[in-house]
Amino acid sequence: MPQTASCTFCNIVGRKAPAEVLYENDVALAILDVRPIHFGHSLIIPREHCSSFLELSPESFSGVLEASQRVARALVKALDLEGFNIFSNNGRVAGQSVFHFHFHVVPRYPNDNIRFTLDLKSYGDGEREACAQRLRALLQR
Repeated sequence: MPQTASCTFCNIVGRKAPAEVLYENDVALAILDVRPIHFGHSLIIPREHCSSFLELSPESFSGVLEASQRVARALVKALDLEGFNIFSNNGRVAGQSVFHFHFHVVPRYPNDNIRFTLDLKSYGDGEREACAQRLRALLQR
């Protein structure tokens, strides 16, 4: 699968850089994050180089999800978790720092003080319907 020599994750996939590999299938690797939010924080990396979720090939999609689910199940059992987060940062503005698509699977604990502080918005009159209409028009193509 195409890889990029300067990409940290491509080097891990190609076994040119060290990593604690937890699981792998034909299209993905699961590794421990070297700078975890909590111990057990794992990354699911497609073998193919793609910089964002939007570039992930349909052939890789199901294998990446399968690896994510397997790792999440193992984390819940091994660490006796009540919950976990799965997320992906796509684009610099979203906090992406390694430009090879990946999912984070992060263990969560009661009172772990991780908060997603959000300023939730409210649609004005007709704005929700207009937004939905624009999206539907693109999704039906």
